[in-house]
Amino acid sequence: MQNISYRRHRFRPDIIHQAVWLYFRFTMSYRDVEDLLAERGIDVSYETVRLWVLKFGQIIAHRISRRRAPAFDVWHLDEVFVNIGGKQMYLWRAVDGEGEVLDVLVQKRRNKRAAVKLMRKLLRNQGVRPTQIVTDKLKSYGTAFRDLHLSHLHETGHRLNNRAESSHVPVRRRERKQQRFKSQKSAQRFLSAHGPIYNLFNVQRHLISRQTLRTFRSQAMAEWQVVTAAV
Repeated sequence: MQNISYRRHRFRPDIIHQAVWLYFRFTMSYRDVEDLLAERGIDVSYETVRLWVLKFGQIIAHRISRRRAPAFDVWHLDEVFVNIGGKQMYLWRAVDGEGEVLDVLVQKRRNKRAAVKLMRKLLRNQGVRPTQIVTDKLKSYGTAFRDLHLSHLHETGHRLNNRAESSHVPVRRRERKQQRFKSQKSAQRFLSAHGPIYNLFNVQRHLISRQTLRTFRSQAMAEWQVVTAAV
C-alpha cells in the first residue's frame, strides 16, 4: 500500500484531509473549497487545494480500493461520450450489481479494442471474476467478449443496464461544474480518484433507516481517517 507523507507542508494533515474530502465528496470547485475553509478561519488558496488534490487524491483512492471487499460478481458496463478539448471521446464505466464503481476509462474510440482494454483491466484488478456481465446492445461488447471467451456471461436487454447508465449522473454533474474536462489525462486522473472515494461514502440513504445511515456514515469516516493517515 502506497504511503502518505505530510512532511514539509505548511498546513496540518487534518486540514489537508478536509480539503481533499470536500472536493471529492461534493460537487465543488477548488474555489468553493477555499471559501468553505475560509469560513472556518483557514486561509488557503484554491491553487493550494488543487495541488493537494493532485498529490493526495490518487494515493487515497488507491488505499481505499486496496482495503475494500471484493466486488459483487455481476458487472454492468456502459459508455457515454464526453467532449474533451473540443474532441469527442468516450467514458467507459463498469459498476457492480450493487452500484459500486469498479473502474473508469477515458478512451478515444467506442470499438472492440476499447472494450477489450476495459475488460482486461477489470479482470486484472478485481478480486472476483464475474458470473454475469450486463451491457447495452453495442456490438463492440459482443466481439470483445468472444475474443476473451466471456460470451457465455454476456447479457443485454431492455433496462437491464440501468444500473450502469444511472452511475454516470455524478460524473456528469462534476463535468458541468468543471466546465468540461480539459484533457484526457486530467479526466482520467480525476475519475480514477473519484470512483473509490464515491464508493466509500455512497450509502444509498433512501434504502436504509436513519439509525443505519448514522452507522454507515461513522464507518465511512473512520475508514477515511485510516486511509489518510501518514505512515
